[in-house]
Amino acid sequence: MNTALIPAGLMKPIVNGLVGLPKPLLRLLVGEPARVDGRELDLQCQLIATQFAMPPEMLASVDAMRRNYEVGGAILGHDPDPSVALQPFTIEGPAGPVDCERHRPAALGDESAPALVYYHGGGHVTGSLHTHRRACAQLALEANVVVIAVDYRLAPEHKFPAGVEDALAAFDEIAARAEALGIDRDRIGVGGDSAGGNLSAAVAQERRAAEVAPHFQLLIVPWLDMSGYSASYASCADGFHLTREVMDWYTNHYLADREAQATDPRVSPLLGDVTGVCPAAVVVVGFDPLRDEGLAYAEKLEKAGVPTSVRCFENLIHPFMNFSGRVPAARAGFEEVARLVKDGLRA
Repeated sequence: MNTALIPAGLMKPIVNGLVGLPKPLLRLLVGEPARVDGRELDLQCQLIATQFAMPPEMLASVDAMRRNYEVGGAILGHDPDPSVALQPFTIEGPAGPVDCERHRPAALGDESAPALVYYHGGGHVTGSLHTHRRACAQLALEANVVVIAVDYRLAPEHKFPAGVEDALAAFDEIAARAEALGIDRDRIGVGGDSAGGNLSAAVAQERRAAEVAPHFQLLIVPWLDMSGYSASYASCADGFHLTREVMDWYTNHYLADREAQATDPRVSPLLGDVTGVCPAAVVVVGFDPLRDEGLAYAEKLEKAGVPTSVRCFENLIHPFMNFSGRVPAARAGFEEVARLVKDGLRA
């Protein structure tokens, strides 16, 4: 199914209707179960991966890729909860203002609360505050913490290190403004999915010795090595929503000189020194080209003596946070992520 041909206003009812079909009908629609390395893909995830795959021609246009992500970001997301207050604000980045959004659950009252500075996914090229607004608000609600989303600069207009610079500036200013933002400066974590996990790991490394250092890092399906391809790039190269071709497209847009920059730890945190970084939760999924580099990073953290929680949701595909509002298997993963955040920030 070519999603580019579906009017934006019809996407949500069509996708929700298909995902909600009885399992026997879903199986008839998607065919035989998808299996990799002894894992079997969740049936609804298989539907998403096969019926709503990105048309290859979309890679010819950055704008088309961004529009596709903007439309798809909320289709299977959580319904907004009015008890989570949304406050837009800006921080001063190295190249000008950076938009941010604070999500604060009413249950926190007036207390100085733990906070997670969240960097959205999207390959450093796509994604926005909008694409991850529902996930951030729901995460704040279920973990009972403040979540602050950061709209860092994107490539190709702003190539590396622009996004990293914005991510660092946001963490520093949020820490400096902790009292005004109603957060506990001693319990500020960093987190994100995919490219956002990349930025979170980079911030955790770069700010490990800062006056206010990250208390915790949440790395969800993180992109941690642009210098090569792990084994999961071969086993999950195609057919599971995120593909090797798309990852190469993102990398080539993000880096001005791939050969020279890919080994920079701010680009590939897997190659960096992790001694003394904050405790981590690393979340990977079974059907994802990035799976093995996430597991390798968790192993590296553990060997360096960093307290590390590792979760592998064997039956999910890469962007599960964005469809955890309607897909039960992704919902279960989201709930576990919320527990990791709650435990990590309140430890």
